[in-house]
Amino acid sequence: MAEPVPHPAIPEAPTVPPGPAPPALPRPPAPPALRPASWHTALSLVVLLAAAWVAWRHWPVLERGAVRLAGADRGWLLVGATATLGTWMCAALAQQGAVPQSLPARRLVAAQFAACAANQILPAGLGAGAVILRFLMRCGLPAARSVSAIAVKATAGGVGRAALICALAPSLPGLLRVRTPQIPATAVAVALVLTALLAAVPFTPLWARCRRALAATAADIRAVHTRPRRAAALWGGSLAFAALHALVLIAVTQAVELPLPPARVALLYLAASVAAALLPTPGGLGSLDAALLLGLTLAGATAVLAATAVLGYRLLTVWLPLLPGLLVLGLLMRRKAV
Repeated sequence: MAEPVPHPAIPEAPTVPPGPAPPALPRPPAPPALRPASWHTALSLVVLLAAAWVAWRHWPVLERGAVRLAGADRGWLLVGATATLGTWMCAALAQQGAVPQSLPARRLVAAQFAACAANQILPAGLGAGAVILRFLMRCGLPAARSVSAIAVKATAGGVGRAALICALAPSLPGLLRVRTPQIPATAVAVALVLTALLAAVPFTPLWARCRRALAATAADIRAVHTRPRRAAALWGGSLAFAALHALVLIAVTQAVELPLPPARVALLYLAASVAAALLPTPGGLGSLDAALLLGLTLAGATAVLAATAVLGYRLLTVWLPLLPGLLVLGLLMRRKAV
């Protein structure tokens, strides 16, 4: 048997040492980005310019208010200014009650102060809502939870005003006998259109989102009431906030010697604030003023005294705190607290 012929060995290929890698192509330089501090500074400047524009537009209001209030009782004006300071504390207390976790107290009060100033620029409370939303998110709350907390506080505020109206109305039995003005046909037509639009909402795709938002708000309200301290803060702060604003108007009416009882003035303020909330104007400017003027005039005040009282209320709650509030807003933005 023949032996197998061995195959010739195939020589191995020589190992070639790896050479240097080809140089990488240079990448185009990225465009320079603005630092976060620059963005915050720019936003602060925009807010300040917008506030200056609003003040310029309403400069006659400031001038007339300062002239007419020059001879008012300084003691009552001091009471009104003190009550105005308390409104920011009460707003912070109510917002804390709407949130399960503890918030930094000082920054919360500062954010409420800044939110009141921002609310004079954007309509329908958008300025205050945006500031508080950013603050809650900076504190670690998710966006959806922050929006729900703002909705809970707003709901408690509306219910609190309604409760105060119901509590004060029986003490003024002659209120319903006040002569009401003739309502223009245009106002009736607008009210009917708005009512029809609201009635059509359940039949639109928007209703699903509204229903989910209402369900989330109701769930958060139930969760708040499982904690008695949070519930007390929410409702106590909401009631005190509305009551202190009414006290500001009462103090101004006393300072200018407007002959109306304090309970009637408080009830007129609460009703006017509810009516003004339906009109999307910055901080209620215009809508609240008109409602207060109408209510005080119908209650028996002269036009001059009613206008002076409204101007004094606006001076204490809006114009005097506006510039300091915007400065606090700019500081919070630079520190990334909102």
